[in-house]
Amino acid sequence: MSKLIDISNFDYFLPKNLIAQNPEVERSNSRLLHIDSRKNTHDLHFYDLTKTLEPGDLLVFNDTKVIKARLKAQKNSGGKVEILIERILDPNTAIAQIKSNSTIKIGTKIIISNIVEVYISSRNSDFFILKFSENIDNVLEKYGNIPLPPYINKHNDAFDELRYQTIFAKNPGAIAAPTAGLHFDQRILKELKSRGINMAFLTLHVGAGTFKPIRTQDINEHIMHTEKYEIPLSTIKSIQDARTNGKRVIAVGTTSARALESAALDQNNYSLLNRCIINPVCSDTNLFIKPGYEFKIIDALVTNFHLPKSTLLILVSALASKDIILKAYDHAVKCNYRFFSYGDAMLIERQNDK
Repeated sequence: MSKLIDISNFDYFLPKNLIAQNPEVERSNSRLLHIDSRKNTHDLHFYDLTKTLEPGDLLVFNDTKVIKARLKAQKNSGGKVEILIERILDPNTAIAQIKSNSTIKIGTKIIISNIVEVYISSRNSDFFILKFSENIDNVLEKYGNIPLPPYINKHNDAFDELRYQTIFAKNPGAIAAPTAGLHFDQRILKELKSRGINMAFLTLHVGAGTFKPIRTQDINEHIMHTEKYEIPLSTIKSIQDARTNGKRVIAVGTTSARALESAALDQNNYSLLNRCIINPVCSDTNLFIKPGYEFKIIDALVTNFHLPKSTLLILVSALASKDIILKAYDHAVKCNYRFFSYGDAMLIERQNDK
């Protein structure tokens, strides 16, 4: 039986003015709070990341691409409806969340821009199965908008469509950006390469569940959302090379961390001796990393600051420790770091003694 872990232990005070509403003008000019393996904290800028890594270290990025997943529609009665696509199942079928002023019934037809018909065929918890009269990819490209997080209080514009996307995004499917990757620009990638720091990629399509609050007092009772991920052979080989050479594997973002650790949970696909994954993976994960979890792959994590009482704050508290993380967050608040998706970043190393 799991030991009760109270969600209230993962709370902190955050002034609203520290929630970043816009990104820095230059991606790598954001700040970086570094927690080293000896529990020390260092106030840096993101472009200092290259100085904290060693030649041969491996950074693993998530190359998912945010789709224009938010659509405005209306009922026959004229009532407004908002659709947030979660996952495209086939060219005309998708799983989605729906917001409406009144209850949406199964069998209802709604319409987008007086042209595209959408039939609501079934429901599973918070999600609906939708049938579109036209190809969904085409509908999203023509009528959709990038879905900014709920704590960014503005309508997205052309600048957001550029900046709420990593520069290496290439595999469409996410409805939220892997935000740790937003800090990387060509300048920093070039410097990483020149210093002999290696880079590899995987894909995890971030879903709406990343913003789902924990509603249970005991976090062990929380059910995580499921996300699709893929780790190619080239990345597996890069991890194996890093292990062979005694170098670190550093996940860029909690999404990369969850994908890597999920792949290692299959004992038939994980080498305990070398701490590496053996085979490529294409699967789904609902892994909830929380204190007590033993990390199998990652040695450090580049990540943004996360919401109070969130699954992502709990994840980083498993890597360092709750006390170390909350102390660092308190320091960040006092030093006016910028929080969440468009905010500043952290580099968290596994602690020698948590």
